[in-house]
Amino acid sequence: MLDKLVLASKSPRRQELIKALGYQVEIRTIEVEETYPSSIALIEVPEFLAIKKSKPLQETVQKGELLITSDTIVLLNNAILGKPADRESAIQMLSDLSGQEHTVITGVSLYSLEKHVVFSSHTKVYFDDLTRSEIEHYVDTYSPMDKAGSYGIQEWIGLIGIKKIDGCYYNVMGLPVHDIYRKIREEF
Repeated sequence: MLDKLVLASKSPRRQELIKALGYQVEIRTIEVEETYPSSIALIEVPEFLAIKKSKPLQETVQKGELLITSDTIVLLNNAILGKPADRESAIQMLSDLSGQEHTVITGVSLYSLEKHVVFSSHTKVYFDDLTRSEIEHYVDTYSPMDKAGSYGIQEWIGLIGIKKIDGCYYNVMGLPVHDIYRKIREEF
């Protein structure tokens, strides 16, 4: 019987999304270096990092708890766009995304004392052409520095810049709650 979800994330967006599922939720975090071997395929990186984030916390999991860890990447032209280092790199990433299609992949690890399930969710995102002034306004007004690809779909840039998506909206926010709910229902 599942009593509690344990989310290992400091992200306010992930915390808000997981709490909306209606389970009792505890936030339990530990710092993990988000590095991966260069030999793995880029689409495997989110699952690799979700597992890596899970391992140091697995020993804290109690009976009835489900530990959830995740990692989200933005994949554009076979390159990962991570979190921007500064204003200029944020502007450059958004300029690269302008008028392009990219894929957001979130890897998720669900760990209980009885079972460990790992999966990923993929969403295609289609950006409209963005002007330099739109990009600068977004970077200067919002907080893209803590977001893969330098944007949050739920913010102004999503309202004016994203033409359509193919897949889960919440995956682009950083947590595919629909897929997580289905896996919990089916596996735990």
